[in-house]
Amino acid sequence: MRSRSSFDGSARTIPFGHKLASSPSFANLFKEGMGLVEEVAAYLDGSGRAESKVLSRMVALGYASESMRLTTRLMQLASWLLLQRAVNEGEMTQVQAAAEKHKVRLTRQGLAAAPEIFEQLPERLKQLSLRSLRLQDRVMHFDRLIDRGLSEASPAGLSSPIAAQLERVRIAFEQRA
Repeated sequence: MRSRSSFDGSARTIPFGHKLASSPSFANLFKEGMGLVEEVAAYLDGSGRAESKVLSRMVALGYASESMRLTTRLMQLASWLLLQRAVNEGEMTQVQAAAEKHKVRLTRQGLAAAPEIFEQLPERLKQLSLRSLRLQDRVMHFDRLIDRGLSEASPAGLSSPIAAQLERVRIAFEQRA
């Protein structure tokens, strides 16, 4: 996001992304995401287990695949949400979170089951899977905004891979002191 100064006409960047982790929008996303993690865990350990036992062999395989992919997706999303919350609470800097983010795979995942199998899955699993995909899209959007804000707010040299590594070393030494 760029803004023009009315006094001298020069363009300056208004940092937005790095403030996003402390916004009410992020708080809502965090609450929704962690709530979905709990809801899915309760379903898979409870009624979902019973529902899966009455499925045909092929649909049961689709259930297993979909529940594994759903669980993996939610764990990746929860990891990202927790990293951003740590930034928000001052436990780490956005630069530190960016360095840790490589462990979190935020990639668009579709449904595991083929459409004809997905339609035969228990309704609750289908709803949870679709909600997780919408959450994934929102998290990925937030992530792009935060990354863009971080790169815009950083000095020009900090965006290079070497500068990022030097920043990590600097942070490590500050923590030891």
